[in-house]
Amino acid sequence: MGHEDGSQSAYDAVETGDELVSWSRAYCRRAASDYDFSVDLHRVEWEVSTRAKRRAAAVKTPTVDDAAVGEPKQWESTSARADRLGGAPTCTMSLSWRAFESFDRAEWSATLRHELVHVEQFQAFGATDHGPAFKRRAEAVDAPVRVRRFAEPKYTLTCEDCSADVAYRYRECKLVRRSSAYRSACCDAPLDCRKREG
Repeated sequence: MGHEDGSQSAYDAVETGDELVSWSRAYCRRAASDYDFSVDLHRVEWEVSTRAKRRAAAVKTPTVDDAAVGEPKQWESTSARADRLGGAPTCTMSLSWRAFESFDRAEWSATLRHELVHVEQFQAFGATDHGPAFKRRAEAVDAPVRVRRFAEPKYTLTCEDCSADVAYRYRECKLVRRSSAYRSACCDAPLDCRKREG
């Protein structure tokens, strides 16, 4: 079954990681044209994570020395980091299977546009972030600046004084095990850790 058209019926038919990559790649090709992204999708590799719980997708990039958003890179002059043809190094679009299962087509498409902003920044500057330039570009392409959580965190850390939720964790860590040793930013009070039932 084809998943190359990015349509709703093709989206609904996605059952494997390969099909998710195929649908997402097709959507990104169309979005690059529709939203005038300045990206070279031939320099994007694709993978699907079945373990990710916090991030719906991510662009994994190599470290580029002295790179900063807003400072264009001349890739030909940094050929040690670029391939033989010149141009930006390859980055990887990592898609979360669990997020895909939780999102409808519109939300998944918006998530992909968010990631395309990262690709665009990386290919232009050798770096990417969620700063002001990212926010402006995300707004221009109707993408969220932050993608919603698709899984409930296992632990909630709360300020003991005002009961505000101050942090969430998906697995046991030092902060969870020793929560009372940490202070909240709101009241400078110890933290209380609650484990989600279920």
